[in-house]
Amino acid sequence: MERGGAAALACTFRSSSPSPVSHWRPLLHSRIRPSATARAPHFLLPTTGRRCSYYSQKRFLDTSKGLKRFSLTTSSPFGRPGVSLNDEDLVKDKLLIDCGEDQDCVLDGIVALGKFDALHIGHRELAMHASKSGNPFLLSFVGMAEVLGWEYRPPIVAHCDRKRVLSSWATYCRNVVPLEYQVEFSKVRYLTPHQFVEKLSGDLRIKGVVAGENYRFGYKASGDAAELVKLCEEFGLSAFIVRSVMDTAKRSYNGATPAVNSSDKGQVSSSRVRHALSVGDIEYVSKLLGRKHRLVLTVSEYSFKEQKNITVPKSSMLNMPPADGFYENCELFNGGYLGLCRVVINTETIDIEMKDESSLSTNPFQEDQQLGIEFG
Repeated sequence: MERGGAAALACTFRSSSPSPVSHWRPLLHSRIRPSATARAPHFLLPTTGRRCSYYSQKRFLDTSKGLKRFSLTTSSPFGRPGVSLNDEDLVKDKLLIDCGEDQDCVLDGIVALGKFDALHIGHRELAMHASKSGNPFLLSFVGMAEVLGWEYRPPIVAHCDRKRVLSSWATYCRNVVPLEYQVEFSKVRYLTPHQFVEKLSGDLRIKGVVAGENYRFGYKASGDAAELVKLCEEFGLSAFIVRSVMDTAKRSYNGATPAVNSSDKGQVSSSRVRHALSVGDIEYVSKLLGRKHRLVLTVSEYSFKEQKNITVPKSSMLNMPPADGFYENCELFNGGYLGLCRVVINTETIDIEMKDESSLSTNPFQEDQQLGIEFG
C-alpha cells in the first residue's frame, strides 16, 4: 500500500551479527566523534523547529459545568495554526481542539475513538467506516503511560511520520485524509462515560462516533461499546461499532503462539506489532500494519558517512526499531526516495549500506535532518 519508489522488495531479517563497517569519516566534518557515544541508547522526540515536527496547543476542558477547570492539551501532526483562546472562549467552558485550516474543526464529522499507537489495519478499518458517514477524524488519548505508571515504550510510528501514514489511508476513506487529534489522558481520566459523550456532543458538535467492539471509555474504563451506543442515542449521535480485524496470519514461534496480553482474542493489535518487531519478523509486521514499517532517525553530530555507508547512533531513533540483526532489501528516504539498502542494527548503532553508491553522492545530509528506513 505504501509507495516506496520503483522498488517493492521485502526486507528480510537474517540474523544478529556485528557491523561490517569498521571505520567512518564524520558526516559533519566540523565535528569530532567523542567517546560518549557508548552511553546507553535512548529515544528522542522531535522538537519544534525541526523539519518533521508536530503541533501542540493549549485548550480547556471542564469535568462538569461550573466546577473545576482543567488544562487540556491537544496536538495534530499536520502543523496547522490553532484557534487562539480569548476571554469569551474561557467563559464558554467548552472542549476545544486545534482546528485545521481547510475543515471546520470536527463539526458534523465522524470521530473514530481509540489509542491508535501503531496505526495498523484495525485502526484503518475504523477510519474507513467513519468516512462512510462523514469527514473522518481520529480522537485518541496520550500520556496514559505516565498517568498510570506504565513503563515507557517508544512509539511504533514516529510522531512526525503519522501524517504520511494517514495520507496513505485516503484511498480507503473515499479519498479523504483522516485528521488526528490527541487529548491528554490526565485531563479526561475522571470523566464518567456520560460526561465524555456529553462533551463530544455539546462541545465538538460531532455527528457520530466509530469504535471497535472492545472499546472501553470513561473513568476506570467503566463504559463499553454497548453503553457508548446507548449514550450516543441519548445525545442524538450516530454510533457505529466495528468488529475487530482478526489476525489471520496466526504467527507462531518455536511451535507456540505467544500470549501478547490478557485481552488478546486473536485481533490485530499494537501489542502484536510490538512483539513482531521485537523478534524481527518484518513480514508479519507488514501484514499487521498494511504497509512497510518505517524507522525514523535524526542525523546528528554523531552520524557518519563514507562512500555508500552511513552509521547512526541508536540514540537518534524516533520510534521502535526491529530486533538487532541484519536486514536486506530495505529502502532509505530523506523526504524523497534514496534507494535500496541493507541495514545492520547493533547494540549501539544502525549501519546502512546503499546498493548504489551514487544515491548518496548527490544527497548531502544536514544535522537534524530525518532519515527513514523502510523494512519489508
